[in-house]
Amino acid sequence: MKYGEILKKLRTEKGLSQKELTDRLTINRSTYARYETSSTQPDFETLSKLADFYDVSVDYLLGRTDNKNALHKQAGISDDDYNNLSAYQKEVIDFFLTRENLFFKNQPENLLDALEQFEVYYEVWKKQQENKK
Repeated sequence: MKYGEILKKLRTEKGLSQKELTDRLTINRSTYARYETSSTQPDFETLSKLADFYDVSVDYLLGRTDNKNALHKQAGISDDDYNNLSAYQKEVIDFFLTRENLFFKNQPENLLDALEQFEVYYEVWKKQQENKK
């Protein structure tokens, strides 16, 4: 299922019109309508806002998983702790939680304890990806 279909399904399950949803989330209605038709993609901040509103993972919104549960909940990070992170910190945590082939030599008890180290690794990884292009 495409992300636009998923967004529309979640919105209709809540019984909201596009206008009601966009008013609540302060998103431009015509832009949001293009999200639902998959003709444009939301930026990370908007994806995070939608995932928080629907209480689902960004991966679920993007159609990468059928599991609606937010990744941070699967990793034992509370909603309060996750919601107190910046959008960038959420991006870093989500990056690590979606990597099936990533293993830690000394796995931290709590992912939040290792966030600074993760951010350094994430920046190196992003630069490597840019250099591959």
